[in-house]
Amino acid sequence: MTASLEQLRRCHFAVDLGAARTRVYVKGAGLVVDQPSAAAVNTRTGALIAVGEFAEQMTGRTPHYIRVVRPVSGGTVVDIEMAQRMLRHLIGDKIRRNLRRKPRLRAAACTPHDADPLAQRAAIETLVGLGARRVELVDTLIAAAVGCGLPVERPEATMIMVCGAATTQVAVLSLGSIVTAERLPVGGEAVDHAIIQHLRHEHELVLPTQSVRPLQLALSGNGLTQQGPTSTEIHGRDVATGLARSVQVDTAAVRDAIETPMTAVLDGIGRVLRNCPPDLVADLVDRGIMMVGGSARLPGLDQMLRRATGMPVHIAEQPDICAVQGLGSMLEGRIEPMVLDPLSA
Repeated sequence: MTASLEQLRRCHFAVDLGAARTRVYVKGAGLVVDQPSAAAVNTRTGALIAVGEFAEQMTGRTPHYIRVVRPVSGGTVVDIEMAQRMLRHLIGDKIRRNLRRKPRLRAAACTPHDADPLAQRAAIETLVGLGARRVELVDTLIAAAVGCGLPVERPEATMIMVCGAATTQVAVLSLGSIVTAERLPVGGEAVDHAIIQHLRHEHELVLPTQSVRPLQLALSGNGLTQQGPTSTEIHGRDVATGLARSVQVDTAAVRDAIETPMTAVLDGIGRVLRNCPPDLVADLVDRGIMMVGGSARLPGLDQMLRRATGMPVHIAEQPDICAVQGLGSMLEGRIEPMVLDPLSA
């Protein structure tokens, strides 16, 4: 499903429903919501207890009758009703009342590249439940490219890599359209999981899911490419005794543990470049790859990509909000009409 710039300019608000965070942009007001995509529910009564940051803090710390759910997985809404309830609370009564006053309320939403019809329908129904009369869908790759300022409308290649929590999307763009792209089921969560499994097997240590961010702790100040015998202290629960314990973890071993998910990303970049016309690949020698998304901040990931591809690798100034900022630019009419339909893949 595609949308033109003219259709997007008629939209009143835009939503980027990610597996990790939900962001809402309201035309004329800017970014009004940037919260974790989480909701805490009382399973006895069905009541919604908390959403966003507060619900995120409850993960792993609730009694048995309170469950923290994530209605979005890999950029796709998997629980429409819960996603609607979460969005209503995140947006707030005041903003919702202002939106309802709009005649024929229109909304825009990001969808992953090559999203199937069921995923597209789930995104549409989620926003229709908020009062939208019409929903325009935008490819996340296009929205993120616009949001980080790439000249996607020109007849020259630009390469973008959207590093999400559950997926990584890579594409080469030219003339406002996607030339070739790949969506990989590997993201920041896969890297976190690899580190957690490494500490469990090698040190018999179980890490808390939310109170301790294993990725940042294990790689803090070291990155993925630093050489030498460095270590960091990690706190967790002993597998055998269940008691709290601290261990010194060799960060070189951690780098080895996350090579598997990172190798899958490198393979995906290679496939995109092999399927791209030679003239466009030649453009990328100097321009390189632009990284966006929350997982783009993974320490040393840009150096790893630079070494593997031989191309420059850049991280956007605000990589985590590029997609919603791109939607906002389209809603506000801050970009020039592109040569081709900008949202066709």
